[in-house]
Amino acid sequence: MNQGVYPLAASMVNQVNRLDMISNNLANMNSFGFKQEAMVEGTFNKYLEKENASRNVNSENRILNDIPKLSAKYIDQTNGPIVQTQNELDFSLNKPDLFFKVQDQNGDIVYTRNGAFKSSDGFLSDAFGNTVLNADNEPIVLEGNIAENLGIVRIDFQNLEALGESKYMLKPNTNIEEIMADPITFVNQGSVEKSNVNPVRAMVDLIDAQRRFEQSQKAITTIDQLNGSLIEKIGSNTK
Repeated sequence: MNQGVYPLAASMVNQVNRLDMISNNLANMNSFGFKQEAMVEGTFNKYLEKENASRNVNSENRILNDIPKLSAKYIDQTNGPIVQTQNELDFSLNKPDLFFKVQDQNGDIVYTRNGAFKSSDGFLSDAFGNTVLNADNEPIVLEGNIAENLGIVRIDFQNLEALGESKYMLKPNTNIEEIMADPITFVNQGSVEKSNVNPVRAMVDLIDAQRRFEQSQKAITTIDQLNGSLIEKIGSNTK
């Protein structure tokens, strides 16, 4: 196979993954507390350079492995706009690494920045019916100052994995910091945080990914046609 096909095919795979990611960001642009995801693109030579520290990597490998690869996927932790709602059950967090604790339908504790809460049989729940927890991982009863009872934790985004519905789960073998004192100083009651997705920028990135995919696809088609013409000429000359 023509060596030029490999990087083009890898580029197409990367752009498909980008399209999926950007489409998901756009689909959640109106979700409270949602954080958009992004990708970093590198090449296989990056990994060869690491190997070179422990073994000899020849120049031929460096040339043939200049193939695009998605090096990393990360969560953009930039704060979204804060919108005033005047609803006493709405809360926003004033630091980018803080999260509310929620118990999902499976009984697991997950984390969210979506503070658009509601009343459910006298207890505080999120928009999806999951129970909001206090610092002791107990349901919050709707009485007194609700903000003082909110369970708030500090987590590095690198230690989180997105679950959907603006929720995250903790990665294995990672720690969280419980905010035990004065949680009310970390929340703003009567407001919610919107997503940090910039729809204009996301649409530009979506078009860019689509065009890159089409360019690589067209290049592969051209290579295939050239190979076909070459084979045809060689075949006619051997008769």
